[in-house]
Amino acid sequence: MRFLPVGDSMTIGATGDFTWRYRLWQHLEAVCPVSYEIVGPRTTLYDPGANAPLSDAYADPSFPPDARRHLAGWGEGWLHMAPAIADAVRAAEADVLLVSLGLIDLGFYTDAEQTAANARAFIEAARTANPHIRMVLLPVIPNVRAESDAPFAASCARFNELLAKAVADLDTPASPLLLASRPPGYDIHTDTYDGTHPGPTGEHLLAAAFADAMHQAWGLGGPYARQQATPQAQPQPA
Repeated sequence: MRFLPVGDSMTIGATGDFTWRYRLWQHLEAVCPVSYEIVGPRTTLYDPGANAPLSDAYADPSFPPDARRHLAGWGEGWLHMAPAIADAVRAAEADVLLVSLGLIDLGFYTDAEQTAANARAFIEAARTANPHIRMVLLPVIPNVRAESDAPFAASCARFNELLAKAVADLDTPASPLLLASRPPGYDIHTDTYDGTHPGPTGEHLLAAAFADAMHQAWGLGGPYARQQATPQAQPQPA
């Protein structure tokens, strides 16, 4: 299996982060060390000082360069990834997309209906590159803004409803779609370092959401081990 992580700032991570991608790599190494590959056109973290994805400073420098690959960007959402996904899938020969998108769209670019339309376009575009592509889609986890901005909170909830409908509508035996569950117990006050971006415990919970969905639905890999989170490096600004 060739896994392609797709996401926004929660997925790319910033200088000094481990990232949930690292936690998933550790999991895959434990459960299927010779039968998978992580693929994608990018490898770097976001560098807040440069305001660009230029950093290679992962919290664990032993994270292998090949396992760092992804298609994620700080400030990028469904709006940006829908036009890019076909080329990325084709070039990487991806089998499974692990997708965490939507928060940035709803916060800055599009309403719930437009965001859902972009998610559907993303799914259809990915299938043009690989008609048998599998996808695991994570619902939006509302961030700290949703606690004081009721319309934004409602938009997040509405999008998650529309995303679930899109998965139900577009799921096929040839190209199965999974809607992952929001990680049980995920708390933005303890599992993130700024109300949005995951810290160590949040990284484990996000990795587990993808790993457990694939194992339970498709028999891929194994259940995620709830290991002790590694201490985070210096928290990064939003």
